[in-house]
Amino acid sequence: MAKQLLLVDDEPGLREAVQAYLEDSGFQVQTASNAKDGWDMLQRSQPDLVITDIMMPQVDGYEFLKQMREDVRFKALPVVFLTARGMTGDRIQGYQAGCDAYLSKPFDPDELVAIVENLLERRATATAASDSGETPDIADMARQIAEIKALLTQRGGISQTPAPIQIDLTPREQSVLDLVAEGLMNKEIARRLETSVRNVEKYVSRLFSKTGTNSRTELVRYALEHGLTN
Repeated sequence: MAKQLLLVDDEPGLREAVQAYLEDSGFQVQTASNAKDGWDMLQRSQPDLVITDIMMPQVDGYEFLKQMREDVRFKALPVVFLTARGMTGDRIQGYQAGCDAYLSKPFDPDELVAIVENLLERRATATAASDSGETPDIADMARQIAEIKALLTQRGGISQTPAPIQIDLTPREQSVLDLVAEGLMNKEIARRLETSVRNVEKYVSRLFSKTGTNSRTELVRYALEHGLTN
């Protein structure tokens, strides 16, 4: 069954183009031209993911996201900000507000599809683990940690010349990335940064989204190859 998406944007041309591209990619897409209509649609259909603009009349994307996060039904609903505001400060504000990914206009629609697929797959995995009462596979985590340490050992052989790509990390995301690259597990990172394991998981998830990676090993390799860690 196709995943259902909600697209909220007050630009008719962009809204229609993005809807068509997402539907061609196999998704079912409902659209709204403003946050109020988007909220009404959320009540009726409860989509699997929301894509919303920030700069909208009356209720902007930040307020719309805040409204979602305050409702227990939508607290964990993946949200992608799609906006013309691409400055570092805007990105930081978006992630602090609780969005899962932030894509600046103009954008490559293939990148949007990749982000959506990544977030939906991650949500499905988390939901399956929660429903079964399982905890993350410790053996798999240990394997990833071992691979990270092996990468660090080989660090001299990995190109650390930054690729022509810029990733905006908040200071806390950078701290978490540095500690992941040291081979620390979430519990150890939480203790080092004096925060909760849940917060660490949130930051690691954001790092996956920003780098397009799916595991700690991939994240560390990406960070080493692009000079994102010390």
